[in-house]
Amino acid sequence: MMETINVSEQLPLQSNSLRVRKAIFFPVLVFLIAMFYNSGPACAAGGNNYKTIDGKAITTGAERLDQLLPLVKNKNVALLVNQTAIVGNTYLIDTLITSGVHIKKIFSPEHGFRGTADAGEHVSDSVDAKTGIPVISIYGDKKKPSATDLAGIDVVIFDIQDVGARFYTFLSTLHYIMEACAENKVQLVVLDRPNPNGWYVDGPVLQKKFKSFVGVDPIPVVHGLTIGEYAQMVNGEKWLHDSLQCSLKVISCLHYEHKMKFNLPVKPSPNLPNHMAVRLYPSLCFFEGTNVSLGRGTDAPFQLIGSPETKFDGAYEFVPQSKPGAKNPPFLEQKCYGFDLRLDKNVHQEGAVSFQYVIDMYRLYKNKKEFFLKNNFFDKLTGTDEIRKMIVADKSQSQIKASYQKGLDAFKAKRKKYLLYKDFE
Repeated sequence: MMETINVSEQLPLQSNSLRVRKAIFFPVLVFLIAMFYNSGPACAAGGNNYKTIDGKAITTGAERLDQLLPLVKNKNVALLVNQTAIVGNTYLIDTLITSGVHIKKIFSPEHGFRGTADAGEHVSDSVDAKTGIPVISIYGDKKKPSATDLAGIDVVIFDIQDVGARFYTFLSTLHYIMEACAENKVQLVVLDRPNPNGWYVDGPVLQKKFKSFVGVDPIPVVHGLTIGEYAQMVNGEKWLHDSLQCSLKVISCLHYEHKMKFNLPVKPSPNLPNHMAVRLYPSLCFFEGTNVSLGRGTDAPFQLIGSPETKFDGAYEFVPQSKPGAKNPPFLEQKCYGFDLRLDKNVHQEGAVSFQYVIDMYRLYKNKKEFFLKNNFFDKLTGTDEIRKMIVADKSQSQIKASYQKGLDAFKAKRKKYLLYKDFE
């Protein structure tokens, strides 16, 4: 395992000279953009395959129409999808309509049906302008469809790209749609997609008292499952309310193994614009529970960290602006001092959750009582209050990792029962 960069050790490498910073930064940035940049939803019209780094093509569940169409023939269908639900060069909804599938409703998760809403932004019910199909929001106060919403529906199709982290809320959305389908005797079909962080498992397992929409089931931060494998685990471990069982069908991927590394053809959400952001997400999302920016409102969200609170010589500077997908980011129009993690060449090889970024920023932060937000969101993200307590007590990353290893090992053993694909080990 490659060692994660220690951001406090990055300080001597940073120059106060703008000329030197540009000389180092711009060549590296151009290289990274060339290798890792993924376009937004518009690339659904051009990037049709999930291809591994060495060029091998993966067939997603959505592309296996020979398996899907017989399941929905002459059925009333609802979709739970977003902009990542593509079949070849076409959005899934258009493919299904062309194939004669009777789509009656669309259920809209966080970021909306088209994937353009801010994180946490209220998503309203609407009508899809292109198809005229009603769109029902299940993000916010309403986390799952009601019996009325599902009345007359025979099958719900779930097709959303996951990124492999427990706090990515589409996992919770899947849990609740499974529960709603079980309660109303509706079949759920999950169209599986590969997991870009599916090549390792790490992080503390969620403790029950920290259950929230950013963590609903007892899994670690990085679970190493595809969305289809996760659905099977929810059913198999009886995690639904009252141990309900969902009538579940998973259409698996072809030619996928957990050890594979690949770039996503469509960005999974507004603030995960590229390969590096997706890789860093499991380690940086903890900053959402602190007074540190992780780059929302910049051109490199989940690739920068910084705060206006602490200024130190040589730090990278950035100013969050109002942008699509980040209309009111933390520290809007304020200069933040921190680190550009795009310069960390090792992050793409890292096979573990890193708490070192948070540890280092906490050590640098002057007013430590203000570092963690008062709403305990950091504890919800980590799934425990032990990580925060250990950071405050100046424990090392190795000590933090040792504290959750027993629970992680138990999950790893349980996980193996639900794998659909060859594991990375």
